[in-house]
Amino acid sequence: MRLTKMWSLTIRIKKNDTVKGKRVRLMILEILKKGSISGATTWTGMEGYGKRGDSTTHIEGISINMPLVIEVVDELEKLEKVLPEIKQLVDDNGLITLHEVGVI
Repeated sequence: MRLTKMWSLTIRIKKNDTVKGKRVRLMILEILKKGSISGATTWTGMEGYGKRGDSTTHIEGISINMPLVIEVVDELEKLEKVLPEIKQLVDDNGLITLHEVGVI
């Protein structure tokens, strides 16, 4: 079994965050695609909290600003190229982490 070193980029925002009327999550995915990133997965959380307060789901058929995680694994050089644009979108309204991972 061979282990390949890659990097994991994790972006935590709220599902309904917008910039200039556009959903931040969709804008981030577009940046990743244009940057030739291998792939991304979005995860919607049930509830959470951060410096902007609670992120909770109000069940009754309506989802209200749940926490959202976008996860990416790729080469560091490719991720570094898209990070400035993503950081500008997320600003202080989310959290971006980057760490080395072993891919099997």
